[in-house]
Amino acid sequence: MPPVPESPVAHARGDRALVIAPSWVGDAILSEPLIARLRESGMTAPVDVVAPPWCGPVYARMRGVGRIVDSPAGHGSFALHARRRLGRELRALRYTHAYVLPNTWKSALVPFFAGIPHRIGFVGEARWGLLTDARRLDARAMPQLVTRYASLAMPRGAPVPAPTAPVLVPDRANLAAAVAALGLERDRPVAVLCPGAEFGPAKRWPAEHFAALAGMLADDGYALWILGSPNDRPVAAALVAALGSAVPGVADLTGRTDLGSAIDLMSAATLVVCNDSGLMHAAAAVGARLVALFGSSSPAYTPPLSPTARIARIDIACSPCFKRECPLGHFRCMRELTPQLVYNLARNDEADIPPPVR
Repeated sequence: MPPVPESPVAHARGDRALVIAPSWVGDAILSEPLIARLRESGMTAPVDVVAPPWCGPVYARMRGVGRIVDSPAGHGSFALHARRRLGRELRALRYTHAYVLPNTWKSALVPFFAGIPHRIGFVGEARWGLLTDARRLDARAMPQLVTRYASLAMPRGAPVPAPTAPVLVPDRANLAAAVAALGLERDRPVAVLCPGAEFGPAKRWPAEHFAALAGMLADDGYALWILGSPNDRPVAAALVAALGSAVPGVADLTGRTDLGSAIDLMSAATLVVCNDSGLMHAAAAVGARLVALFGSSSPAYTPPLSPTARIARIDIACSPCFKRECPLGHFRCMRELTPQLVYNLARNDEADIPPPVR
């Protein structure tokens, strides 16, 4: 076994890195500290990324990212020939290092076919032949996903310092265009509500709770924007229906923006209230004041990493269960998380701490 280096990795000026991105938007955001650490290590060339098309707007808002290449296959697709073709196309760019963030065997194929000499990632699905530096994950030592990703920029066995919080840089021109196109008002404080969660209903705070909170915030003078993907339209419609005519002027933007515009709009909000989802991590990464709602999932693994974020959850024996739907049928973890509790967190003056600058 070779000796284990102890000092942080240093890159030569000619080194070039390729990151194979995860498939979930929230996980993609949590990879930003890895890219920041590569910049800080002496790598002067921008870091290129192979990512699913839906994650492209995330990487477009990261400092130090250069080329964003669409993944050659959709979620769950093997597509060996497409991966081989992309890998061979990337050979001409002469990458020196590849960081493979998903744990699947197929995700390591593109850098293998690209002939990248240093291919780093966790062992995952027994990827010994595809990775030149296949590391075993110590989940107890690194419980948070953001730390696991950032650790790959360190030599094997080196101490892993706590990573900085992810940072996304909003596109101000796109923000102004989106506000104008959607006819949004910005002459008073804005509260953004994100009632969806792609993983499943066990992550979603009830629509009637969102509606009760919306009423409290409207009474405080907030304009209300609802954000989400086209898949979130049913839960957004349930929220709007629960509001009825009691809270006029709510802007339901669900499915009316792309992900990049949603990120930019959240950067303009005074407050964001969001389920554990990709948009939660985006809100934290743009420095929005945030209340993050946790039920079936755990903030110990993928918390919103921002001093302006507050966690809303209740402590019951069956939570977190990490299921898509409540296996016991009572959904207490979200039903008993009351609108008043969330409102109290949202109005906490300590949440006005400014975000870190990097």
